[in-house]
Amino acid sequence: MLDRFMEEYHNIHQSLIDPERFMIAMIAIVVVTLFGMIKGPLGGHAMPFYWHILEIIFARLGKRMDKAGRPKGDLIFRGFMFTVMVLMFSFVIGVGLEILSSLYPQYSLVELFSLCILLSSGAVMASQGQLYKALNNKKVTPGAFFSIARSTRTDLSRNDDFTITRVGMGMGLRAFDKALVSPIIWYLLAGIAGGFIYAALAFLQWYFGRDGKASGFGTAINTIEKLLGYIPNILSGFFIAFAGILTPTAGMSRAFLGVFKVKGQATYEEGGLPLTAAAYALNVSLGGPIQDLEGNSIKRNWVGPKGATAKLVAKHLHRAVYISFMAHLLFLAALSGALFYGQL
Repeated sequence: MLDRFMEEYHNIHQSLIDPERFMIAMIAIVVVTLFGMIKGPLGGHAMPFYWHILEIIFARLGKRMDKAGRPKGDLIFRGFMFTVMVLMFSFVIGVGLEILSSLYPQYSLVELFSLCILLSSGAVMASQGQLYKALNNKKVTPGAFFSIARSTRTDLSRNDDFTITRVGMGMGLRAFDKALVSPIIWYLLAGIAGGFIYAALAFLQWYFGRDGKASGFGTAINTIEKLLGYIPNILSGFFIAFAGILTPTAGMSRAFLGVFKVKGQATYEEGGLPLTAAAYALNVSLGGPIQDLEGNSIKRNWVGPKGATAKLVAKHLHRAVYISFMAHLLFLAALSGALFYGQL
């Protein structure tokens, strides 16, 4: 009986911890970070390249299906069918790339490329760097505000610098979760197809979810994405919290204290634990109401400790980029540890 149990444990262990996938994941993080920082956001779009593809193919159709004035039940059904369609498309693409990877296994290049287009890291930091220069020098640089607005789907045309800074800080923290940790977790668990399915849901939530305020067409999108993204969101939050140790003037203890607060937290759809942990670690107020590119007012919670400032400037953005970068290093360290454990 004990031998059988140990054999089953070994099989599960081997299926969940595939050393090759962990190595590919770590290489992918380094590649998208370096390439994104050098190249910058593609056309002002700092989110994953696959999101950009899905936006080109499906965004117009989704807008046509999300008709204002239709009964809520009809919109929910339309949103569900639209979600299924996008997921089926992504599943077919993912499976096709898995087959291609098996046919051409040289250096796992197909698999590496497939994972890279699901991630974003360096491009997000590059966008934040452009915004930092504009805020710090009190001079608008080309693309500084456009990239933040495009990548967060936020109308920044009538906002002050404090709001723009908060949006820029939140973008990096949320991208760490949705565009890095979560797709990698699903890739490790379910291969390329699993990564593509989650990336499709993350795109839909980004484009149609309205931070959980889309009660009709976005209902199915927000619900399904939350089912797949909730655990990775918690992991992302812990990486951000631990990164507080390595960030000057930040505090890990404040970050973990914020997790157990009743007030001052971001809902899952508004950024969840990563946004909450960063706000408490940096002792700032994030979130707050915004208007999206379609003109919808989104009343997000104010996130952070009581009395924290919401008048955020360039130095606050710099600290947010720093804590996010430290979280990237900690995530890489965790993957390295898991790889070492998988080879025992």
